[in-house]
Amino acid sequence: WLESRWTELKDLALSEVEFEKLTVEAQIQIFSKLTTTLRRNPNSRETIRKQVDNYSDSLITALNEFIKDAQDKLPEEKSNIVVIADNLDRIIPLEKGNDRTSHEEIFLDYSSQLTALNCHVVYTVPISLAYSSQATELRNIYGTPQVLPMIMVKNRDNKPYSQGLDKLKEVIEKRVHLVDPRIDIDTQIFDSQDSRIELCAMTGGHVRELMLLMQSVMRYIDDFPITTRIVRRAVSDARDSTYRNAVSAEEWQKLAEVSLSKTIPNDEDYRSLLFRRCVLEYREFDGEGNPVRWYDVHPVIEGTSEFKSALRDLNNSEHSAVSGQ
Repeated sequence: WLESRWTELKDLALSEVEFEKLTVEAQIQIFSKLTTTLRRNPNSRETIRKQVDNYSDSLITALNEFIKDAQDKLPEEKSNIVVIADNLDRIIPLEKGNDRTSHEEIFLDYSSQLTALNCHVVYTVPISLAYSSQATELRNIYGTPQVLPMIMVKNRDNKPYSQGLDKLKEVIEKRVHLVDPRIDIDTQIFDSQDSRIELCAMTGGHVRELMLLMQSVMRYIDDFPITTRIVRRAVSDARDSTYRNAVSAEEWQKLAEVSLSKTIPNDEDYRSLLFRRCVLEYREFDGEGNPVRWYDVHPVIEGTSEFKSALRDLNNSEHSAVSGQ
């Protein structure tokens, strides 16, 4: 497919080479260069998209031919191919006109292309779209979205949830033991189990956040073990450089309300907080074994002075209302 469209695309790839003269490995490198250009250069991005849109049908045909060839070459014990399109849940929502966002444009307007591949495909979808007014249309096209909640690090009464914390501790263990299975995590990597638990708790049960905090911690140490002071420094850095900036002035009260109620209204403001990971979703089971959703504020945000002030004001207003009765 790239070879047949090379005349249109080679200028965008900043290359004068002849595609048909390249080895397969070199062709893949050229495709990677196109992908990099698409990601980094806003001007080229729109041009490349228009070129690809013009030939989307032939691209899908070419991809299905590639998939068929790959399926024919699968080992006997394998029956099919699964394609995972990851990180699509991180796409920033942009207004595209006609009351459509970039999320709706990709997953709804281009749904015929996204569902045209002849193999199993898993798309990661922004949670704000999965809970929007387009949820039924999304389900009609792709089936019921499988929402992955956070790992519970505390329960709805704000008490530590040891089973969830143990799972996050296990993630760290498995990563470290890939390097050396003999390492004792709580003496050689952390100075104590409490330091590791505190780091895990501050992720809110978000595994990606766990990796980011570990990376941040590593920047602050010259040698192991990691102390509680270093963990708190990394958390403070995440709080001041990221999460405080992610919350607008009028949203602090909304976060305080979520903290007390453990629920969110189904409107755009709260879906946006979910998308930005300021609010996290959890699941637990009721007495009949049915899953129940609940929500809480990201633990890093709970340490901000703005959140503490909003929570204090809300508690005072509720106390005054009760006293007035």
